[in-house]
Amino acid sequence: MAREKKGRPRRDIYQEVTDRIVGLLEQGVAPWRQPIRGAGGDATPKSLATGKPYRGINVFLLAMTGWAHGYASSYWATFNQVKKEGGSVRKGERSTLVVFWKQAALTDKESGEEHSVPVLRHYQVFNAEQCAGIAAPDLVADTPGDEPFEPLLEAQAIVEAYPKPPAIEHGGAVAAYFPGPDLVRLPAPGRFESREAYYATLFHELAHSTGHEKRLRRGIGERLAPFGSPDYSREELVAELGAAFLCAASGIGPATVEQSAAYLDGWTRALKGDKRLVIQAAGQGQRAADHIRGVKFEDAPGPKA
Repeated sequence: MAREKKGRPRRDIYQEVTDRIVGLLEQGVAPWRQPIRGAGGDATPKSLATGKPYRGINVFLLAMTGWAHGYASSYWATFNQVKKEGGSVRKGERSTLVVFWKQAALTDKESGEEHSVPVLRHYQVFNAEQCAGIAAPDLVADTPGDEPFEPLLEAQAIVEAYPKPPAIEHGGAVAAYFPGPDLVRLPAPGRFESREAYYATLFHELAHSTGHEKRLRRGIGERLAPFGSPDYSREELVAELGAAFLCAASGIGPATVEQSAAYLDGWTRALKGDKRLVIQAAGQGQRAADHIRGVKFEDAPGPKA
């Protein structure tokens, strides 16, 4: 049995993997609802050196990391692989842990027989977007020559009607609202499965932005609440219901609304102990949609006196 080197504690890879996943979840990284296509069609994390897809926990680790940082590429490489390709890792970029099993040969002290046992090993990789001077196959798909995006007029009119809206930027592969800079960031419209999916996602992030302190004040501070917390779950319901109302107002088809309903059902079942949650969230979602459309409460239909 191998002995540990004195003064150098053994690295706990299991704990590092667990901590990494928990940390990403706490940042709100949960790619359960992803209408955004990979630039090359297949977003499975792959080795830049071999082109082969990663397996096991590495798929989860790399996909979540790519989602968290908005990487458009699904290709990853070690520092030495990047160097071998004639490229370099950009200054200040941090690597991501990857693990694998390796068979280690051991000799039984009593019988002298040799046998092998699986041993967990690890190495560090960088996404292709963290590097300069290398060409990943899926980074050449989004070019200026791509077919131009044709907006859905009624949906775009709702976006443009938003009074004093957050900034909207396009780039990368993640859709998110950032309360600090009051910014909505989405991938390029052509990266979505459809125009309807693009606007449904944009409406979701715009609904989040209505919770900012300078708008409807739903308690959104410099960042959204941690994933899995009651506040996070409630805000997600509000944003999705607000998006559903906006989709209906712009005439976006039933398929998108059904997708929203399925998404909501998961949260409703997880939080069904609060019987008032959905009704309250629907009310806040309606107010979010009204705010974006510039509709005041007195403009809404109701019983006549």
